[in-house]
Amino acid sequence: MPIHTEILIYDHFDELDALGPYDVLVLAGFDVALVTAEPADQIVAAQGTIIVPHRKLSDRVELLIVPGGPWTKRGPRGTWNEVQRGVLPPIISARHADGATVASVCTGAFLLAAGGLLNGRPATTHHDDFDDLEGKATPVIRDARVVDDGDIVTAGGVTSGIDMALWLTEKHVGSEVADRTTEMLEHRRDRSVWRAKEAR
Repeated sequence: MPIHTEILIYDHFDELDALGPYDVLVLAGFDVALVTAEPADQIVAAQGTIIVPHRKLSDRVELLIVPGGPWTKRGPRGTWNEVQRGVLPPIISARHADGATVASVCTGAFLLAAGGLLNGRPATTHHDDFDDLEGKATPVIRDARVVDDGDIVTAGGVTSGIDMALWLTEKHVGSEVADRTTEMLEHRRDRSVWRAKEAR
């Protein structure tokens, strides 16, 4: 059975954070949808791309991917604003509590942290925001594009989400599918995955 995967998009998310993993996972045979936490006919992403979501976030999901967006400048739209608004973090946390593996790309890690998911857990984010993640994740991994702590997986900035999706493909359906997907994408895969010694 294809792995039920949802990518949670929101106002001013970064396009490549979501669409990079989306393309990888669709090609790899996952069941993937772009979803919103609240009803929305369309979402405007950080670079102005208008996205029509497939549906609302499901009550049950096997793999939930959370993209990042503007954070560093503390703007009125994007990831910083979503953390301040406080709607998404508990929703993400609830899906994790119900058994979903939760993965973030770039500053999406701060939405996980705001929901308490990175307490005592290793994680990474965009290199500009390593210092800001200190104290929210333990430790912050600064030298890997992907950090796998079992049911929590985080990726560095932007294009790292492609490598994260290829890693999740390898982890869930095997290296042959991951290698074939990498070849289809004509991507030079970065395999620097930091893995926890004990899977959770």
